Amino acid sequence: MGDLSKDINSKFENNRIKAMINILYTANWISAAQIEFLKPFGISPQQYNVLRILNGAGVALNVQTIKSRMIDRSPNVTRLMDKLCAKNFIERLPSATDRRVVKIKITKEGKDLLESIPKDFNHDLIKNLTESEALQLSDLLDKMR
Repeated sequence: MGDLSKDINSKFENNRIKAMINILYTANWISAAQIEFLKPFGISPQQYNVLRILNGAGVALNVQTIKSRMIDRSPNVTRLMDKLCAKNFIERLPSATDRRVVKIKITKEGKDLLESIPKDFNHDLIKNLTESEALQLSDLLDKMR
């Protein structure tokens, strides 16, 4: 992965178009790397994100809250929860007063899984950037949104 123009063998109308294509191309590159990294742990990047949200919250959360905090707001959050529940990484806690309300909590197995995954697994993806460059990139992406 290097120069976008060479990687996808294309010329661009202008630098803004090139930047937009580069963001999409890089996002897919990051996603593919994360999928490969997490494969041995038996979870997807979205499932990893849910586990981190629950672990960081320290309390059971409703599905809507989890969905609002996700990086990739998948419409299939219920299916993600089903898979995590089947692996015993989360548990559903039905409300005693309202059966429509269900809270989600990370289990000990889910916490153990998170502990087994190196915290710095994304660092290789940004190793070519200095701290200053990473801050500049982050600021530019914030400005874009």
